This record gives sequence, C-alpha cells and structure tokens, in this order.
Amino acid sequence: MYDLAKIKKKNICIMGLMGSGKSIIGKDLSKYLNLQFYDTDKEIELKTKKSINTIFKEDGEDYFRYIEEKICLELLTYNNCVISLGGGSIINKKIRKVVKQNSYSIYLQVQLNNLILRLKSSKKRPLLNKNINKIEILKNLYDERKKFYERADLIINNNNDKVKSLEKIKSQLNSYAK
Repeated sequence: MYDLAKIKKKNICIMGLMGSGKSIIGKDLSKYLNLQFYDTDKEIELKTKKSINTIFKEDGEDYFRYIEEKICLELLTYNNCVISLGGGSIINKKIRKVVKQNSYSIYLQVQLNNLILRLKSSKKRPLLNKNINKIEILKNLYDERKKFYERADLIINNNNDKVKSLEKIKSQLNSYAK
C-alpha cells in the first residue's frame, strides 16, 4: 500500500470536468497504489438510490449539490484512498477547503474538443442533456471551475493516452516516496 503519510495527506483526490477520465484514472491508480477507490457520483447514487439524472430531474440541482457536499465532505476525511470528485463539486468552498487540507489533488486537464468527443453520446450528464450547445455549456463550466482546478497539487494532461497520464501520476507520487 502506498504510504500517503510521506506526502502528509490522508487521500488522493482526482478532479476535472465531466469526461476528463477521473473514474478510469482513479480506479487504475487505486489498484496500482493498493488503495480503496471511491467515486463521489457513485456514492451519491448508492446513498440516494437514484441516478444523478433522476436526482436532477426530480429534486433539482440545488438538492444534488446539497447531497454532493455531504458525501464529498465525508469521503474526504477517509484515509488511504483515491477519490474521484464530481466535476462541479470543486465550486463548493467547504469541499475545496477539505481537499486542500486532507488530499493530494490531481487535476485531469482535457481540451474542450476532446471532452465533446468523449461526451457526445452520453445520456448520464444532466448538465448536458438539455438541447443546447454542448460546446458552450462545457466552455462555461470550464471557465467557472478552471481557477479551482488549477490549484491542484498536480496537473496532468489527459487528452490522449490514459496510460501515459497514469505513468506521469505514478512517477510523481513515487518521487515523493524516496
């Protein structure tokens, strides 16, 4: 098991826009480091027994953000794990504060045109399900969140090859272990 005490953090947190690869990279990284993996969106679905889309439709985005805050704040206190944060959770000041205190944060940076390609057929993204310009929506979300994402401890370009992205992350974490 990777010793997070060496980097003086409780856990590793992966963040970025929807479609940036947080869940895939997070799962692979947790296996490599022999740490537990949590995906905040999956945890929200488990606790509410509803899909994210259903929560947005039935209860609204404000309720979703309320539940997201509760679950994220709880997960961010866990030790020795990798946590994939929902793309918008970083706009929450309380979540940002706990990420900074407890987590080694990794921002998966992806160009908007790549995100569009990755998300074009997704039906699981409530913020993109409206019949409006997806490029414009993603650009607005990126513009709103960029300043928070860029405060991460490590920024990784995840445009093309997830294996290369994962190798860069591993290399960086291993450099702390020496």
